[in-house]
Amino acid sequence: MGVSTKHVLSQLPVLRGMGQAVLASVMRRPASGIDPERGGWLEAELPPRPADLVREYVRHVGGDPAWYRGRLPAHMFPQWGFPLAARALAVLPYPLSRVVNAGCRIEQRAMLPANEPLRVRARIDRVDDDGNRALVTQVIETGTESAGMALVAEMRTFIPLQKREGKEKKARPTVPAEAREIAFSRIPESAGLDFAKLTGDFNPIHWIAPYARAAGFRSCILHGFSTLARAIEALNRARLAGDPSRLSTIDVRFTRPLVLPARAGVYVDSSSGIWVGDANGGGSYLEGRFEAEVRP
Repeated sequence: MGVSTKHVLSQLPVLRGMGQAVLASVMRRPASGIDPERGGWLEAELPPRPADLVREYVRHVGGDPAWYRGRLPAHMFPQWGFPLAARALAVLPYPLSRVVNAGCRIEQRAMLPANEPLRVRARIDRVDDDGNRALVTQVIETGTESAGMALVAEMRTFIPLQKREGKEKKARPTVPAEAREIAFSRIPESAGLDFAKLTGDFNPIHWIAPYARAAGFRSCILHGFSTLARAIEALNRARLAGDPSRLSTIDVRFTRPLVLPARAGVYVDSSSGIWVGDANGGGSYLEGRFEAEVRP
């Protein structure tokens, strides 16, 4: 059963923030609220996330809402962090329409309480621009009155600027042969639209097939952050005994588009490597590393 459209109402502040960021980018105006003396942070205080939205989100990405009673999933941070991140990104002279999420690092110092207002702040951390592409790293911190800044996310985005002549093709990332499969699932074509309803990321390449094909994909592609959330919930189920507080850090790259519908597995190795891919030795869509209190 698909995700209810009622959750779209919960995304209105997200959509408003994203719209303001796009407008600021088009108008080439700096985002208001950036204070250089405080490191360029954009800050906001947000009401607690609706409980039914959190439950539906956790179920959608393969988790068990019982694991999160009174707490928020760390991998849900784009739902409240994207509007500030987009406004901060709009300060730079790059077209927001070309931004591609390249990966992220999540540091979970403590679980976020679900029933307290969220204190969120975002800033540009560094920019690597070689004229052909820009790699932008942003930091998004989230906390509450009782938990402090419990969650620190480093989000990395890739922005192509012009075609590079004579570019050598890199080998496609693959799932190592020795990695162990801990989950395997069928992901329907509707997963892109459902994730958008739950997070506010309505980029049409995730839910309008003709738009995705015009952008160069075979069909709609899954959000990178949806792939990440599914990988973390597989870890929670298979390695962390359903206790998400055991995960301290995870750092991943989104290595290639996951075209919908899809069948994909989550794989880990003995050195805390993690992949999402087709099979051992097959192509991977996500690769990275995690630190957690793992049970054998």
